[in-house]
Amino acid sequence: MTNHKNGKRYSDNFHRMVVGLYRSGQSVRDLSREYGVSDLTIYTWIKKVSPMELEDGISVTPEGYAELQKQMLKLYNRRMKY
Repeated sequence: MTNHKNGKRYSDNFHRMVVGLYRSGQSVRDLSREYGVSDLTIYTWIKKVSPMELEDGISVTPEGYAELQKQMLKLYNRRMKY
């Protein structure tokens, strides 16, 4: 298997692949052994891409939610300048 690291970080495609394998039924322990990634790191990736339900029934990943917060802050700061 090829090296999936970019410097010290794993690529987003590698994250998605490992999480996909987890969702298809493989255990975190097996994935950790096979790909040389710690259990904790895999659990972090799973949490990062797992959707959360908002009050209005819409789901968003924690990463997507953080991005929305950044965009709202930018809009708020622009408005405050005027």
